[in-house]
Amino acid sequence: MILTQTTRRGFLAAGTAFVATGLSGLRVPARAAGLAPTASMRGGANNYRPGAPIVPRIGGGGFWMSGTVRRAGDGAPLEGQRIQIWAHTTEGHERDPHSHGATLTDADGIFRLEMPQIVPAFGQAHGHLAYDGGAFETVFLRPVMARSSDTSLSADFILQPV
Repeated sequence: MILTQTTRRGFLAAGTAFVATGLSGLRVPARAAGLAPTASMRGGANNYRPGAPIVPRIGGGGFWMSGTVRRAGDGAPLEGQRIQIWAHTTEGHERDPHSHGATLTDADGIFRLEMPQIVPAFGQAHGHLAYDGGAFETVFLRPVMARSSDTSLSADFILQPV
């Protein structure tokens, strides 16, 4: 059994090292270096329609789908990236062409698209989102809503260049 003796000199050296590195690190904003790409979710590609049009809104609206798109590794926001959105809603099934639409991210990598209220399909209220722009690996997401009465759903993408 090895016993380590704590001396005053050792204690002061450890404390000084913590103050020199630990406290200065608290003032530096978090960095996204090494940010891993988002993996596609099981069921995310169900009823996907390649080339769904970019639209200002899907149907009559009332529900908001939103999120962010960033680059894997450094976490930089990605502007102008195409995100397709579809769901089973009060106005149609997720397989219906009029239940699909796409939007583009802004300068901060944020997207937002209004659509009809999502309703449960197969027992769960959920949306479908896809990055399918071509410059990065395609990713399909299928986030589930906490409550079917929620009026918004958010999903974030971390994309890996092709």
